[in-house]
Amino acid sequence: MDMEQARFNMIEQQIRTWEVLDDTVLQTMGSVPREIFVPESLKSLAYADIEVPLGNDEAMMFPRVEGRMLQELEINIDDNCLEIGTGSGYVTACMANMSNHVHSIDIYEEFLLSAEKNLAEVNVANVELEQKDAFFDWGAGRKYDVIAITGSIPEYLPMFENLLEPEGRLFVVVGSKQVAHAMKIVKMDDDFIRSSLFETELKPLVGKEAKPTFHF
Repeated sequence: MDMEQARFNMIEQQIRTWEVLDDTVLQTMGSVPREIFVPESLKSLAYADIEVPLGNDEAMMFPRVEGRMLQELEINIDDNCLEIGTGSGYVTACMANMSNHVHSIDIYEEFLLSAEKNLAEVNVANVELEQKDAFFDWGAGRKYDVIAITGSIPEYLPMFENLLEPEGRLFVVVGSKQVAHAMKIVKMDDDFIRSSLFETELKPLVGKEAKPTFHF
């Protein structure tokens, strides 16, 4: 399979058609070899318009959603970023190529070990990987210019916006897997500007799955 052609097709047929037009985002996604971050048996699906399974009932995001997220976050070379949900490390690599540093956390150690290997293979070094539950023990003082949450949450939680530096940007998908919308939050002085971006679907973060609703 011609991976370079498949990557080009992903950019032109999936990413651009979802209104991702930022040159930095397009160049980054066009240069990071997504096939490195896909399980060996699924490499032929690396650039398909699907959520590629990773194990533990988790999956990579749709490429088009990854592109929109990276564009909305407006990442620049001086930014220090937080990624919640490392997965295989693909989004981590994209963010690292666009920023100063990425602190990426995941609840699954096996994902972090795999991501570490994948990132080393594409020579990405400005990343700190940590096994951590996103909802606990953030301590005091650590702030970020950019926060990307790669799993959905059923209801909006302000805890993550409190980790933003002034003028920091946060991307999160809120709602159920079937009906959810992406949000962008920008910290301006002592206030937050919250915008609804687009409807999508995304697997929930571990521990924040929507509770079942019973009808009688």
